[in-house]
Amino acid sequence: MSKPIVAFMYDFDKTLCTENMQEYTFIPSIGMGPNEFWDYTAVIAKEETMDRVLTYMYCMVEKAKESGNPLTREAMVACGKDIEYHPGVEDWFERINRYGEDAGVQVEHYVLSSGLKEIIEGTSIAKYFERIYACEFLYKDGQAYWPKMAVNYTNKTQFVYRINKGVLDIDNDVDLNSSRPDSQKRVFFSNMIYIGDGLTDVPCMKLVKQSGGHSVALYQPGKAHKTAPLLKHDRVDWMFEADFSEGSELDTTMKILLENLARDSKLKTLHSAQKNSISD
Repeated sequence: MSKPIVAFMYDFDKTLCTENMQEYTFIPSIGMGPNEFWDYTAVIAKEETMDRVLTYMYCMVEKAKESGNPLTREAMVACGKDIEYHPGVEDWFERINRYGEDAGVQVEHYVLSSGLKEIIEGTSIAKYFERIYACEFLYKDGQAYWPKMAVNYTNKTQFVYRINKGVLDIDNDVDLNSSRPDSQKRVFFSNMIYIGDGLTDVPCMKLVKQSGGHSVALYQPGKAHKTAPLLKHDRVDWMFEADFSEGSELDTTMKILLENLARDSKLKTLHSAQKNSISD
């Protein structure tokens, strides 16, 4: 019998890495500072009544052209090598996978991010994700010219449903929206864990939590006050400092949660088997 699947779903910026991913390499390459770039995108969004995510993607293309270095896929992937992670991130995935296997569950990892898929694909941890759901450019003659995928804070929730049903290809909306019994869904909501860092993750946090799963808010050192309202208002189950190191509060709690999920899955299997053994 196959093991129950537990899905860890992560935001990326300030959840796995320390800053917005564009700030390590891309923004300096166009001769701007992070605050300057984000303030500029905010002005454009307001002037044009434009979606903030589409706005930053547009500004990346335009500013790259202005700097004399048009945006290419290769350049974006190369940015991934400069990402700086929170403590413990790089060995977290293999460590938690082993723990889950020993507990009796199969652990999978997914990214749900408004950052850039190309940059994430260039990181040292990209290999651990079943899927990377993030913004992405369409390229023509080697240069970015149109958004292929824009992931904003509310449409992120579609990917929770995709993981739940096992409909992972983003061009498949028919199967995503078709009805099926809970017993036929690939990852039960109760076996989902969403990890994010703030208000932009609230739609996914609330969806997962209210559907019987588990939501976690992370904060950077000295900034617990920024995520405390999420716990106070019952939008998440836990909040921890962004430290994935072995023995950290996050690590210890997630291991306990995996043990509980494995136990609950075994109980459900035994209960189902007992019911099926009773003849009508």
